[in-house]
Amino acid sequence: LDGPEVSLFCVVDGETVVPLLPAQDFKRVGDNDSGPNTGGMGAYTPLPWLPAQVLTQIVDEIVKPVAAEMVSRGSAFSGLLYAGLAITSAGPSVVEFNCRFGDPETQAVLSLLESPLGQLLNAAATGTLASFEELRWRDGAAVTVVVAAENYPGRPRVGDVITGSEADGVLYAGTARREDGAVVSTGGRVLSVVGTGADLDGARTAAYTALKSIKLPGSHFRTDIGLAAAEGRISL
Repeated sequence: LDGPEVSLFCVVDGETVVPLLPAQDFKRVGDNDSGPNTGGMGAYTPLPWLPAQVLTQIVDEIVKPVAAEMVSRGSAFSGLLYAGLAITSAGPSVVEFNCRFGDPETQAVLSLLESPLGQLLNAAATGTLASFEELRWRDGAAVTVVVAAENYPGRPRVGDVITGSEADGVLYAGTARREDGAVVSTGGRVLSVVGTGADLDGARTAAYTALKSIKLPGSHFRTDIGLAAAEGRISL
């Protein structure tokens, strides 16, 4: 499929669909989309290159019909429906569906959500999503950068002590805390560092500035998360 990818999370309650902000993630391990695929090396939101009418099209022509079809089959869905899409020259095409929040896009999206997440999810769980207030979002942008262990996405090196990670915007993933209080790596994708700002440039600066204080032997991360969008190099 040609065209850029989009991740869209929607809270669903039967035929009611409430979309969150669209995001884009980065699956290749290296800068400029080089190397093998991973679980995701970073993400950003919103997408300045995605027209509002395309987002409306995705919701109206893809997500809502899927939710309605599940209702018609007697298997009404309540929860989080994820649509992974390619915005091709012929319009949006589905790459995959999932029924959970996805990593690392969720970290960026939820960092801009002002509406209480617990109340939103409770509305879906109790069948009252249709009457939930319109979602409120913070202005600006968010960028998530994943810090990965040495050799990831192969068998990762684990057990190394992480320093400088106890800071705002740093989220633990493949980690554990030893009895002596030290935080050590236990998996491939070790940390997510989330930066927010007035725009993508500001969010990138915040995330990569926070990364400078984190030390993990052999770790690696992409330096170009959200860069093409910030520089206006993505178009439909």
